[in-house]
Amino acid sequence: MSSAARCLPLRCVKLFGGKRLSSETSVAVETARTLSCRCLTNQVARFSVSSQRQADKKLFTPGPLGVSMTVKEAMLRDLGSRDVEFINLVKFIRSRLVEISGVSAVDFTSVPIQGSGTFAVEAVFQTAVPRDNSKVLILENGAYGKRMSKMCESTSIPYHMESFPEDQCVDLKRVEELLKGDKFSLVSCVHCETSSGVFNPVQEVGQLVNKVSPGTVYFVDAMSSFGAVPLDFEGGHIDFMVSSANKCMQGVPGFSYAVARRSTLDKCKGNSRSLSLDLYDQNEGLDKNGQFRFTPATHSMLAFRQAIKEFDEEGGLEGRAKRYKKNHEVLAEGMKRLGFKELLDESVQGYIITSYCYPSDSNFNFMDFYNRLNDKDQVIYPGKTLDIDCFRIGNIGHLFPEDMTKLLQCVQDVCRDMNIAIPIKN
Repeated sequence: MSSAARCLPLRCVKLFGGKRLSSETSVAVETARTLSCRCLTNQVARFSVSSQRQADKKLFTPGPLGVSMTVKEAMLRDLGSRDVEFINLVKFIRSRLVEISGVSAVDFTSVPIQGSGTFAVEAVFQTAVPRDNSKVLILENGAYGKRMSKMCESTSIPYHMESFPEDQCVDLKRVEELLKGDKFSLVSCVHCETSSGVFNPVQEVGQLVNKVSPGTVYFVDAMSSFGAVPLDFEGGHIDFMVSSANKCMQGVPGFSYAVARRSTLDKCKGNSRSLSLDLYDQNEGLDKNGQFRFTPATHSMLAFRQAIKEFDEEGGLEGRAKRYKKNHEVLAEGMKRLGFKELLDESVQGYIITSYCYPSDSNFNFMDFYNRLNDKDQVIYPGKTLDIDCFRIGNIGHLFPEDMTKLLQCVQDVCRDMNIAIPIKN
């Protein structure tokens, strides 16, 4: 029987050319239907088995990150964006994001937005900065702070970017001087600057903003820290925080979100220079009927529900932080034994991602090093600092101490294959 016959739609079984089929033809077509169903079932089974047998590469990166098989499987169904089930799903996610933030739903709301984390960052600038008589202060010590300045430039938002060394955290004394010397509509700071791995003192910055310049909006980019690093919204006087589904919450890429102070967001109507990045309108629409204004990432949100379940099962923020800290401990001790030098001082090094300086050995070539690790299914990232040659190894996502141990063995094997003496000399 031909493959075309196997794929006959059900309506063809009942009618053919407007005439009733003969009993013999009906039996033949019914047989074709049965074979078609079996074929489809076998294809699904083969897909499921092959996806389980083909091991994913381990992603030791700042994102996208590896996720559990159950998070992936949660996406294997379709759901309409106007469906009641999906509307309830969005409501659940918004509610849980506020709870995970440790704030009251009376005072804060969460606003999911389509796109990567960068979309959410730009959405805050679009939404929270008035069109007239405004100025933004960007506290920058890495690539993601610099990206904020590009956003302001592209939308003609006046700003001052205060740059700090990439291997150091933001200087609080300098922040206080800036706040006393000028008037700003919004102050922004990255919590974990993943271009290096440094943790910035966002709580203390927020306290300074509130003390020296009350009424100024305070915005924290917690892209790579939310869900694994404590963040005190009230104590830090945070008005806006953004993160992404595919970071420490271990969902898949597709949407990001802002957690916003309601009293601040309520003042933002009409500020946005963009239609799709208007958090005020996005929040209004979600509050009104539970629906997105434009096509949402339905499958990503299905995955995120499962990711939240696994986050809870691990013990929430404390449980996830414990695993990430252990991952970092195993990595740091192992790389030190191999002779690699960390870029950052221990006092500012976080447990999300670690930067390592290139060895001085003449046989070391990063792309060769990277490709050899990649061939062993171990994926790391190049550095993103301007002045220092380094590479980055992340320990967030669906990674465990045993994964870090295997990576270390692969690093050692690759170094020996490249004729780089162990321990490495810097």
